[in-house]
Amino acid sequence: MKILVTGGAGFIGSWVAELLIRDGHHVLILDDISSGKEENIPKDAEFIREDIKNHESLDRIFNDFKPEVINHHAAQINVRKSVEDPTLDAKINIIGTLNLLELSKKYNIEKFIFASTGGAIYGEPEIIPTDENAIPQPISPYGVSKYAVESYLSYYKAVYGLSFVALRYSNVYGPRQDPHGEAGVIAIFCNRIISGDACVIFGDGTQTRDYVFVGDVARANLLSLSAPDGIYNIGTEKETSVNDLAILLHQSSEKPIKVENSLPRDGEVRRIALNIQKAKDVLDWTPNISLEDGIAQTWKWFENNLSKSQNLQKN
Repeated sequence: MKILVTGGAGFIGSWVAELLIRDGHHVLILDDISSGKEENIPKDAEFIREDIKNHESLDRIFNDFKPEVINHHAAQINVRKSVEDPTLDAKINIIGTLNLLELSKKYNIEKFIFASTGGAIYGEPEIIPTDENAIPQPISPYGVSKYAVESYLSYYKAVYGLSFVALRYSNVYGPRQDPHGEAGVIAIFCNRIISGDACVIFGDGTQTRDYVFVGDVARANLLSLSAPDGIYNIGTEKETSVNDLAILLHQSSEKPIKVENSLPRDGEVRRIALNIQKAKDVLDWTPNISLEDGIAQTWKWFENNLSKSQNLQKN
């Protein structure tokens, strides 16, 4: 199939694009390189540097490439930035997505696959692991914008027949995650350990997240091509505290870890883990990589890549 992957130069999007190409699909990556990196782009993918807020340029790209499927990962993904500048978050995550949806209607796109959030959309749920029937109560503009797009997807399906899958990710981690521009605590901690800096824990470190390996997330996107329409949680059903993450990274790195505590941050939930029974039953998807193995793979990648980069800078 001809698949347009927005945000395909980013961390998750590049993993998704690679897997789609390996499965035999023709992939065009659209990315403005504001947070993505050209070196992340798979060599067999086409690439156009463009902003999803530019409707006119997007129209030309749709007309020229004639995609059958949109896999939409381009986004403002930083919760703290969304709190600081909710207008910018909405311009990218809502208006940018509406540009893609309007063009999907115009060009009769077969399916729209959307990278949503399970980590931020449910707010502070009463039941953990939380399933898709829980009422979304986001406590950050980022979560609000993702929920808004899901509502638009339901509208475009009901009125225009646009088929869609929304994948509500838990906290995704793995090789190639940006420790500077993205909100991935595992990547940030790896970078700080290699640099010899302290790992900053906001709050007391007992807050929990559901950490899912990026390779498993990419596989969920591949399975979504033939999945029934709907919303699916993509996670592990397991809560892991930030304090426990530091212990696991110490075990993988075999290095001493300095830790500093700071004040909790606005817009971030206290506890979350996602119930993935629907993904198991309907997508036939379960995570294959344990947190221990995933952190070991991630640490090895950061040690190889960041250490080399720092040595080159010193020389």
